[in-house]
Amino acid sequence: MGSLSIWHWLIVLLVVVLIFGTKKLRNIGQDLGGAVKGFKEGMRSEDEAAKQVEEGGRTIEGEVKEKNHTRA
Repeated sequence: MGSLSIWHWLIVLLVVVLIFGTKKLRNIGQDLGGAVKGFKEGMRSEDEAAKQVEEGGRTIEGEVKEKNHTRA
């Protein structure tokens, strides 16, 4: 009684599909997949930034507002 057989899971799956519909379930799956992909990319970029700092590299962010040409 504690474990569910394959028939129980198939009935649950059928009820979920009937309630939500296949299009809504597909959209939920795509949204979830996109969120996981974005999370992985964010973690990867943080790891790369941490490696750069550990290697002694520096990142300087700024904006050039005016370029001066001086000649000696």
